Amino acid sequence: METEIEILLIEDNPSDAELAIRELRRHKFANRIHLIGDGAEALDFIFCRGAYQHRSFYRPPKLILLDMKLPKVDGLQILAAIKQDVRTQAIPVVIMTSSSEQRDLIESYKLGANAYIQKPVDFDEFRRVIEHIGMFWLAVNRSPPPEVFGVTEPNVIPSAVPIVTQQVPRRGTQTIEG
Repeated sequence: METEIEILLIEDNPSDAELAIRELRRHKFANRIHLIGDGAEALDFIFCRGAYQHRSFYRPPKLILLDMKLPKVDGLQILAAIKQDVRTQAIPVVIMTSSSEQRDLIESYKLGANAYIQKPVDFDEFRRVIEHIGMFWLAVNRSPPPEVFGVTEPNVIPSAVPIVTQQVPRRGTQTIEG
């Protein structure tokens, strides 16, 4: 059984981020929630680079909640990078966006999104959506074992060509533990 449940929330809207975190906390779905507000820093976190080089592919987030419209690198580029790398491709990625564009929906699934959710504008409905996401992905769904990521030991990391190599300074990152 897992001892820590970690979520990566990639969201640049402070109101949406606060509400999502509050709901995930209220239902005790995660021990640790990382909030990152721009795409470049999110890639550094996911691929254990720069300020996040201490992280390990051996313990990826159990779930990534990904907004589409982000500064620096957009959500579709992040999704593509995640799903093209053997070390990260099995991490469940749920797109959470305000976009109602059919092309965004189609492209997300073509790139390997595990789910696509249009953010409700109604406060109570948004809360229910977060609760349902948490219930399925964090309570019901069984996470892939480390072997799925090509990693069998904590200190053995398979080599892969990084999709994005740009390093950016950390700004606005929050780690919320509980």
